[in-house]
Amino acid sequence: MSKNLITEKIQQAVSILNEKDIDLWMTFVRESGTMRDPAMEMVVGTNATWQSAFLINRNGDTTAIVGSLEVPNMNMVGTYNNVVGYVQSVKEPLVEYLTKHDPKKIAVNYSINSNLADGLTHGLFLILQKHLEGTPFVERFVSSEEIIASLRGRKSSSEIELMKTAVKHTEEIFEEVTKFIAPGKSELEIATFVKERIFERGLGLAWAEDHCPSVFTGPDTAGAHSGPTDRKVKKGHIINMDFGVKYNGYCSDMQRTWYILRDGEDTAPNEVQRGFDVLKTAIQKAKAVIRPGVKGCEVDETARNYITENGYAEYQHGLGHQLGRTAHDGGGGLFPRWERYGNLPFLPIEENQIYTIEPRLFVEGHGVVTMEEEVVVTKDGCEYLTNPQIELILIK
Repeated sequence: MSKNLITEKIQQAVSILNEKDIDLWMTFVRESGTMRDPAMEMVVGTNATWQSAFLINRNGDTTAIVGSLEVPNMNMVGTYNNVVGYVQSVKEPLVEYLTKHDPKKIAVNYSINSNLADGLTHGLFLILQKHLEGTPFVERFVSSEEIIASLRGRKSSSEIELMKTAVKHTEEIFEEVTKFIAPGKSELEIATFVKERIFERGLGLAWAEDHCPSVFTGPDTAGAHSGPTDRKVKKGHIINMDFGVKYNGYCSDMQRTWYILRDGEDTAPNEVQRGFDVLKTAIQKAKAVIRPGVKGCEVDETARNYITENGYAEYQHGLGHQLGRTAHDGGGGLFPRWERYGNLPFLPIEENQIYTIEPRLFVEGHGVVTMEEEVVVTKDGCEYLTNPQIELILIK
């Protein structure tokens, strides 16, 4: 992530701290190259070996307390105004900083609900408590999850432009693979073709290579997060594909659906076309609900209810998630009111967040219909970042 983008996100973090009445955000890490905290790439820009505290104050002050050997690197990175080095223990400079600023509410990098705000290990949390023993500051800790949710979720104009470019690459590769898909090709062959196109463009994968892309052909496929297999494309199959690219650190995540025409067919069978039409309408209905202040679960219910009212089984996952530096980013999502999602379905949607909309349904004897579109939230609604699939793609 470039220094300009990190500086932009730090400034945004200061605004969020003031908005949420939090005095200080502390990201406490050690050996972050191996024990990665998800916030480091966004608001620090380098790793730390010794115990280190990266402090963003609501007054705009940014201070990094790092091991003495890492002071030159931190100064060279240039993302923090003040860099304080230590030799024997981080305790003294950390207590000194907290005593001087006396923050009443300190957001720390742990969370029950969001993995993206939960970079602090239990052992390191115990060490931090020990460092601050005898001070009032341990009692002032709160989770950083609200800050992370807003910071990662609210995309700047620069971030949105990067994500638009990622989408453009993804759509162009979808056009290429449409010409490649044919009866007799295997899921693995199709996935390999897509990866070759991605790497030819100098792009990265939005998630793990073993299932990016995921390719599913026919009625007897594996689960949604499974990788491609030797299963062959046959006439009468529905094919769907899920993949995304990473462009300059920002991800796309899209799905498209094809139908392989049987001999003598010029159009898809009625049951396949109906499944596609119901799914397309479910996406459109969900998009119409998305606006700042609406809860994600309310959007999910709109699509979920429409699909079940039309006689299909409900999909066994959330309707959509946020997207950004990772394929699953931000905090809240378009999730159902299920225990596994904690409080995330109930977080209000915010302007400039980017979401996927990705319901699915099964057409007996043919396969799974699913599209995945990306939208960016505006002041009073949302807009597509993708060119939505509005027609079933037919393969002869």
